[in-house]
Amino acid sequence: MPFAQAAPAGPFKLPPLPYAYGSLAPTISEMTMRIHHDKHHQTYVDKLNAAVVATPSLAGKTPQTLIQNLAAVPESVRTAVRNNAGGHVNHTMYWEIMSPNGGGAPTGDIAEVIKSSFGSFDNFKAKFNEAGEKRFGSGWVWLVADKGEFKIVSTPNQDNPLITGQFPIMGNDVWEHAYYLTYQNKRAAYLKAWWNVVNWNAINSRLRYYKNQNAGAG
Repeated sequence: MPFAQAAPAGPFKLPPLPYAYGSLAPTISEMTMRIHHDKHHQTYVDKLNAAVVATPSLAGKTPQTLIQNLAAVPESVRTAVRNNAGGHVNHTMYWEIMSPNGGGAPTGDIAEVIKSSFGSFDNFKAKFNEAGEKRFGSGWVWLVADKGEFKIVSTPNQDNPLITGQFPIMGNDVWEHAYYLTYQNKRAAYLKAWWNVVNWNAINSRLRYYKNQNAGAG
């Protein structure tokens, strides 16, 4: 199941990395991974827990449900839930779709999606990187499924495409904390290098999940 999960007792937990902190180097340094995972992601989890504990009506809901139904979240904690549930879901995906054994050309169903929607992997990478470069300030760049069509979009801050009814197949974090220790202000260099650690098997799992959830839709 390619999603962040609520702990049985209710509070959300920081998921462990599925690989060693330094195993994505040199693409992403060990120090970057330690700070990004242990500090930034942990903060999103802590703040989401605080918002949920303070709001009994949110008990038992997954982070995905919360961000898909923000209008139902009390206004007093809506912004906190949007930012921190988004941050939790986004980062849980981010860790999962990278691997020290990643990189190379896509395989399986995602390869077919990329070819049919963007013509070629090279064209897809160019458009994905361009969208990431153009995102002003902090945010994310995504490949999303939108009513059966596949599109590249970017979102500000920790907004997840689920907010607008799109399903995130894959995404890259373009907040400076994701790359600054290694790449400084060279976001384009980070975006280009990131493909060396992309885990196509995990992305295919997300694509299968989307297809299974939407089988027979329309």
